[in-house]
Amino acid sequence: MAAAETSGQHNLAIADGIHRRSVVIDGLVVSKWGRDVFEALHAAGVTAANCTCCVWENFAETMANIGTFYSWLDEHADIIRLVRTAADIEASKKEKRVGIILGFQNTSSIEDKLGRLRLYKELGVGIVQMTYNTQNLAGAGCYEPRDSGLSGFGHALLAEMNRIGIVVDLSHVGAQTSREIIMASSKPVVYSHIAPAALKQHPRNKSDEEIRFLTSQGGFVGVTPFPWFLANGNDSTLEDYLDAIDHVVAIAGEDNVGIGTDFMEGHGPEFVEWIMRDKGYGRPLVDISDILQPTFPKGIATIREFPHVTEAMVSRGWPAARIEKIIGGNWLRLLREVWEG
Repeated sequence: MAAAETSGQHNLAIADGIHRRSVVIDGLVVSKWGRDVFEALHAAGVTAANCTCCVWENFAETMANIGTFYSWLDEHADIIRLVRTAADIEASKKEKRVGIILGFQNTSSIEDKLGRLRLYKELGVGIVQMTYNTQNLAGAGCYEPRDSGLSGFGHALLAEMNRIGIVVDLSHVGAQTSREIIMASSKPVVYSHIAPAALKQHPRNKSDEEIRFLTSQGGFVGVTPFPWFLANGNDSTLEDYLDAIDHVVAIAGEDNVGIGTDFMEGHGPEFVEWIMRDKGYGRPLVDISDILQPTFPKGIATIREFPHVTEAMVSRGWPAARIEKIIGGNWLRLLREVWEG
């Protein structure tokens, strides 16, 4: 027992050192924003996070959300700062603040006006998902019964996102629409927060073939601990999450994988219902009567437990270099390539 305790303490010390010196990036957080969430990210040693400010919102609603974020950036400047470039993320690390990457999970806020993309880019929006679950002007989502593929407008959107340096996200996008985006994009695209379908069949999970195709074209995969997508659902543990990361690394390689938690801290069932209806108010995409609040895996149930991921990786014997890449280094490289390449 004493030897086991000593070994555990040694691993914790190693993990703490890796986590403290690394750039740590969360590729997707959709929590109920406010000081408590920013403090949680800060306490967890997160260097930067993709912070959702659009899901189903239109232009006016999204601009209001961005305005609120700017107010928070002023009010909580002691622990957060805006990120527009990879250098801003590196500065966040030095300043011991959390870098806020404004991100969209839909292109609904663009409506039918391509020029708004440039406006959003100037405001600090760095990652935009092409569709969210269902059909929009660009293409089909993963819950759409018929995958229409990338539309003509979608091609124009993609070209403009490539031109001005916005990361294209395909996490909630339909398989055929995703494939057409991957083939048409001049820059790497990402699954920012997915899990492997090989371990759990779910409309939001990606097959080994999809993961392999995306990364063969220079793409990047963020793996999520969202419980519905893991093998044991709401009974999943941190080990189930590590199994999912392991599986994706085996397919995509350790240079093309990162973290995208999809943390929903602070939200209740009404938020889950809103995101799981078409456009937020239409047809239910799952059985709404049976919607349960997601219970994130034991060991990484809250934002503050993010360092447990690093500890689990050390316990599995992963080399420090691999851990540093997956908890943030790979994201930083990808963001630099798309934003500045």
